[in-house]
Amino acid sequence: MDDYPLLNLFLTMLWFFLFVAWIWLLVTLLTDVFRSQDLSGWTKALWTIFILVLPLFGALIYLIVRGSGMTERMAADYQRRDEAFREYVREAAATDGNSGAGGAGASPSTADELAKLARLRDDGVLTPEEFSAQKSRLLTPVP
Repeated sequence: MDDYPLLNLFLTMLWFFLFVAWIWLLVTLLTDVFRSQDLSGWTKALWTIFILVLPLFGALIYLIVRGSGMTERMAADYQRRDEAFREYVREAAATDGNSGAGGAGASPSTADELAKLARLRDDGVLTPEEFSAQKSRLLTPVP
């Protein structure tokens, strides 16, 4: 233990965390390069080469030139993902009566079925007699 003092341990930990932060910065910059819609393929390739070949200089230049738009691109990507997630939740939560083997597994409630039958009757698809027959079938308890 005497050959590696406590200060060296702290300095080693500091260098390790700085290295991790540096890798995180490079990944963030490269993600922003490929997320950007206003760059062509060749420009993305040149920025990638610039950042990977001259990492410190390339990262600083990228942050100076394109750093102001990074937040907007990140926010737009977050908003797009949030909207996609919300749409997925809406689709998964919707019960339209067609949730057979491919659905979520939950069958629609009796109230949902009655509302659908009433809509079909109001649209003229079902006659009042057919509506009454289907309604009584739904409301009759199954033994």
